[in-house]
Amino acid sequence: MVLDKKADLATKKSDVTHITILLAISAGIGIYLIATTVLIAEDGTRYIAQAQQFSTDTISAVRGEPFRGESSGYPFLIYIAHKLVVMFGGSTSSYGWMYSAQAVSLLCRLGALIALYYIGRLLIGGSQSFWAVLVLIVLPYPAEFGSDILREWPYVLFLAVGFLFLLLAAKQSKWWMFGPAGVAAGLGYMIRPECAQLIIYGAAWLMIGLLLPNRSMTRPKLVCALVILMAGFIVPVAPYVKTRGKILPTKVKELLSPSQSQPDESRQYNRNSDTQTQTVSVFSGNTSRAFGKLFIDRISENLMHFFTPALLVGIYYRFRKPPLTTRAEKFFIAAFIVVNITMMILLYRNYGYISRRHCLPLVALTIFYVPVGLGVLADWLDWFRRGFFKGQPQANKNSQLFIVLLTVGVVVCLHHLLKPIRIEKQGYRDVAKWLNDNTSPEDLIAVTDSRITFYAQRQAVAESQQDKANYAVRIVKNAEDEDKKPQENWQRVHTVVLKKNSKLVVYKKVI
Repeated sequence: MVLDKKADLATKKSDVTHITILLAISAGIGIYLIATTVLIAEDGTRYIAQAQQFSTDTISAVRGEPFRGESSGYPFLIYIAHKLVVMFGGSTSSYGWMYSAQAVSLLCRLGALIALYYIGRLLIGGSQSFWAVLVLIVLPYPAEFGSDILREWPYVLFLAVGFLFLLLAAKQSKWWMFGPAGVAAGLGYMIRPECAQLIIYGAAWLMIGLLLPNRSMTRPKLVCALVILMAGFIVPVAPYVKTRGKILPTKVKELLSPSQSQPDESRQYNRNSDTQTQTVSVFSGNTSRAFGKLFIDRISENLMHFFTPALLVGIYYRFRKPPLTTRAEKFFIAAFIVVNITMMILLYRNYGYISRRHCLPLVALTIFYVPVGLGVLADWLDWFRRGFFKGQPQANKNSQLFIVLLTVGVVVCLHHLLKPIRIEKQGYRDVAKWLNDNTSPEDLIAVTDSRITFYAQRQAVAESQQDKANYAVRIVKNAEDEDKKPQENWQRVHTVVLKKNSKLVVYKKVI
């Protein structure tokens, strides 16, 4: 008993040390990226506008009006963060809102890393979980998402917390832990509806338990677990759904109704066919391309390509026969991978794209298999070394090779990691500064990208309404487009050259 207590205390101290190191590194990187951000994500201006709406029209903000019914959980977090910043003397300007939103993303990333560490500890042990989360911290694109105005890390926070409770409940046969998992799913649903997938995993696990003869929990406990799982989800979601007047956002409805939203190229390909035939042909034609886009491009880009083989090898190693995984790990990880790959394929089928940030949950909740794969690759390299050079195995040689591989991967990441976010779009900031210096706060500016007027702290109108504007900003890619003024009574007054032979041209209305 005494030895068990000492071992448990040593494990807790090790966990505290690991988490402290990981949070310090992640916070340092995050603060650096926030301080050097050149341009926020275009979606970020919409989230800030929705957050500002909470002060004037809370109901419309919750409903996502006029933001295509977008979920309001992340804008609400921005609103609360900005309130706290102002309370302690922070700025109420556009920059005050921007830094509040970026701080929310970073804090959610730090919270998610703690949950991910404990998930990894359950799956592969504390030491390997430390290396896994460290790899995730230094990956450039996930790090950028955590310092930008995007809802990916807030979503991953609740997804990871709920997933952790599901694993604990399943592995320790504690029925009451399904309740917190349901609550996490409900709170995450208000940020991204995809967080409801936790309910699918938990309910499926419990239903299988009810059908199995050798169940880990008694039938009454399984039923109670299912009830509190659903209740935990419904409690935060019910008032939210009632206020919004609908369960699913517009985009999710479109994903589930492929006949209503198809990629342009798909519609053109089958222009004369009926809806049902079109849907089937699009799905079958795009599935292989979606897999290629998902794995070869997006997931591999998130892993900087270097860690992709390690991830695949690690997954194979853990799930091969004889299995190293527990029944809970095999079920929940496999279900998570299948469901999220399916969602990515649906996204590509309907909209024709898969972005790196949409793949973040897949990367974050499978990152634990990267150090496993690196260890296997180190074994293979050691075997090759001994076979090729006829050398004798050396003590700790594999661990040294593991550190070498890990170090190489970190070095590969550092070059991109330390680059300011969207440094290639510095021209947007230059145009915004010119507008701020040369226009009055009452001027209306027609733009195709709202970030320009956000940084200029000016009022924007859509390009289609440029007749109401005093200035217009256009992106041109050739001389012919540059010569085409918005209207005859517009005069070019400023030009900034961007990369890829494009320019930002500012026009002024001549009266």
